[in-house]
Amino acid sequence: MKNIEVTDWECCWDRDSIAMGDCPHIQQGEEEFLTSRSRRIIEKCSNCDRFKRDIIRFRDSDHPLSAIFPVICEECNRQKFQIQSLTSFLDTKILEVSFLHELGAILQSSVDLEEVLSVALTAITAGKGFGMNRAFLLLVDKERQVLKGHLAIGPRSAEEAGRTWHEIESGNQDLQGLSQVFRKHKLNAERDKFHDILDRLTVPLDDSHHIIARALQEHKPLLVTNAFNRSDIDAEFISIIGVDTFLVLPLIARNRRVGAIIVDNFITRRPISEQDVKSIENFTFFVAFAIERASLYERVQEEVDKLRQANILLQEQQEQLVRMEKMALVGRITSSIAHSIRNPLMVIGGFARSVLKSTPESDPKLNFIKSIVTETRQLEDVLTEILTYSDALFPTCDFWDPNQLVETALREVQERLVSQDCACHFHAGERLPLVYIDFKQTTYCIRNILLSTIDGIYDGCIDINTRTEGSHVDIKIFDHKRILSEDELEALLTPFTETSEMGSGLNMALSRSMLDKQNIPLLVVAPPNGGVTYTIKLPTIKEELNHEQTTCS
Repeated sequence: MKNIEVTDWECCWDRDSIAMGDCPHIQQGEEEFLTSRSRRIIEKCSNCDRFKRDIIRFRDSDHPLSAIFPVICEECNRQKFQIQSLTSFLDTKILEVSFLHELGAILQSSVDLEEVLSVALTAITAGKGFGMNRAFLLLVDKERQVLKGHLAIGPRSAEEAGRTWHEIESGNQDLQGLSQVFRKHKLNAERDKFHDILDRLTVPLDDSHHIIARALQEHKPLLVTNAFNRSDIDAEFISIIGVDTFLVLPLIARNRRVGAIIVDNFITRRPISEQDVKSIENFTFFVAFAIERASLYERVQEEVDKLRQANILLQEQQEQLVRMEKMALVGRITSSIAHSIRNPLMVIGGFARSVLKSTPESDPKLNFIKSIVTETRQLEDVLTEILTYSDALFPTCDFWDPNQLVETALREVQERLVSQDCACHFHAGERLPLVYIDFKQTTYCIRNILLSTIDGIYDGCIDINTRTEGSHVDIKIFDHKRILSEDELEALLTPFTETSEMGSGLNMALSRSMLDKQNIPLLVVAPPNGGVTYTIKLPTIKEELNHEQTTCS
């Protein structure tokens, strides 16, 4: 037997304590290994070249344990490697569980679809998440029974990828922070950046040969490799995404197909491992339920908004019915009183006019008879206004020629125009569309405007023109001579208000009320330099959706 002296060992394993520098594997901060022989042997000596040479020398000696000791050391190293691998695996799983827990907490607490999608796609592509380069989300269109590209995230070039990864690393944000930044600043930009791909990503749900539809039917992720050379993968689909290796992840919530996610490593070309597939598959369960819940919440909110609007409309209609009932009652009372007064008034007026015709100019009673006739005519006009108001409560609309409308109103005021020496020029528009109005009421309103315009003014000048303006036909009445202040203009459209220029405002206010019931705007403009312009906007469609309030400028 060959004897080996203790001092012949190269490694420090045979010494209870050593000094700093005796072992090349002990660094500053690891001084505890200097005095702990067992820890030094297990953690340092097993990987030391000196120790390995000592084992070889020991194995070549004639010692009875020379054949056993190397086996023990080798097994010890093997188990140490397994422990390290298991420790690394457990650390990875702990990080993954922690990540999924954070992700699940965010997804479970959110009912905003855009937030859910931002979190999901950020988790797939962020280095702090699954670290994939790109992700494409397709959602199910239940009406069309297709999968449609909805959102994508990731770089389109190596330069863009470098900038993005640098921003993420320097930002030092958690997953929720990254998703919030993505949603606030990049969501629409990413959608626009990938719009050419998303627009072409449309897959029929019943296409059992398509890889995405197949993943949904089989309820499991499908990892595709060497896609460019496979006949079972749609060539057009491969040309759209432009990679030969990708992972299709179906989104299933309670056996309902929600959508699918396509992930790939377009930039790094890193292979997608089975471990990646399992990890992301667990993640997709959260995403599918979160998307389904957020979508349902959105639909519920839409229905709630519809019900709210319907309730508001119902309340408005109820209030309108109450107003109409009150107005109808007022109309009936007014009409009854007016008819009761009108008959004796007509008798008085008729007799007064008859007496006036037979009374000579020299008769001293002539002025009294003229006063009776004038006042009677004025009372008759007031009764006509009252009865017209009663008829105006419920307009009857139909399609009419707007030029005919103006001509009818002009015929009714022709006598007054002549008596007051007022010039009126009508410029009729050509090829005007028919307008949807109550002909009788609208004619009455134009007549009232004309009478109010010429009232009290001699040698006046009025221009009327009609022309098409979008979905309306405008009737414009220009009074060139009259000058109105703001107060006088306001009084003009206020019932029973007297103005020095135009008398009582009942006629104009009644006209505005009639037009308003037909959803016909009346605009009155009176510039400081003189002149008054009346604009009546007659609708050319049966239902005027955009009701414009009658205004006065």
